[in-house]
Amino acid sequence: MNARTDTDLLLQSTSQSLARLSNAQLDALEEETIFILREVAASFERPTLLFSGGKDSLVLLKCAEKAFGIGRIPYPLLMIDTGHNFPEVTDFRDARARELGAELIVRNVEDSMKRGTVRLAHPDESRNVHQSVTLLEAIEEFRFDALIGGARRDEEKARAKERIFSHRDSFGQWQPKDQRPELWTLFNTRLAPGEHFRVFPISNWTELDVWQYIEREDIALPSIYYTHKREVVERRGLLVPVTELTPPRDGEQIQVRDVRFRTVGDITCTCPVDSLAADAGDVVIETLAADVSERGATRMDDKTSEASMEKRKKDGYF
Repeated sequence: MNARTDTDLLLQSTSQSLARLSNAQLDALEEETIFILREVAASFERPTLLFSGGKDSLVLLKCAEKAFGIGRIPYPLLMIDTGHNFPEVTDFRDARARELGAELIVRNVEDSMKRGTVRLAHPDESRNVHQSVTLLEAIEEFRFDALIGGARRDEEKARAKERIFSHRDSFGQWQPKDQRPELWTLFNTRLAPGEHFRVFPISNWTELDVWQYIEREDIALPSIYYTHKREVVERRGLLVPVTELTPPRDGEQIQVRDVRFRTVGDITCTCPVDSLAADAGDVVIETLAADVSERGATRMDDKTSEASMEKRKKDGYF
């Protein structure tokens, strides 16, 4: 999961008795990401950057700032909103877009429900999986030919299979057994009408890399990424936040615990973890000791089956 934990990466500080983790790999990762962001701008007519307000998309935005300059990012930001996102994250998303002077496009799953293109099996069903429909509708509306996302290969098995430039057919679907080769830094960006690419510039980063970069670059994040007190219940090995959307079930005992979120998404399927980490440096230390991936530790929607993420991605998910 977090591959860079070898003892040779621990440098003994001369001024303190504490060991400090080297972040020398970040320069190479940042350089690769900036190269890919510029390649997208040069190769496609209507790209967009998927921006949720989460840590990975904020790292992408920081690299885009370095690639193009503040106020000069050459593609809009796109958010697919389920209507059930954490308000701390959506408020931060809006503020960050204004700060950058970037165009922010928000499309809502609720609008797809009104059009009848999304139908819930029951009122309490999570809307998370239905983002695929709204995303494909946004692609058709704006004729996007490349969507830049913050997915990383260390997050989940299906994402580990995916290329940096990931081709989608005219139905928006991904074919994992029919992917284009990527040799060195040569990317095949050829598209037929109606097709598009999903591009993942931080594919080769790990969760640890992301947090080291956040610490090094002093990137601001939504407050729920750090320790705070929250009502939760224990369910299927996860800490489920107690909200109007996720009330406790019969027999579950509400606890107030010190938690933080390792990843953010729809309230109905995203869980926090126990943590006292108050800043990025503390999170780096916690991440070194983690033995479960962030999605494995926090996402209810990935618990349905071993292939749940791959099935969603084939249908157009991020």
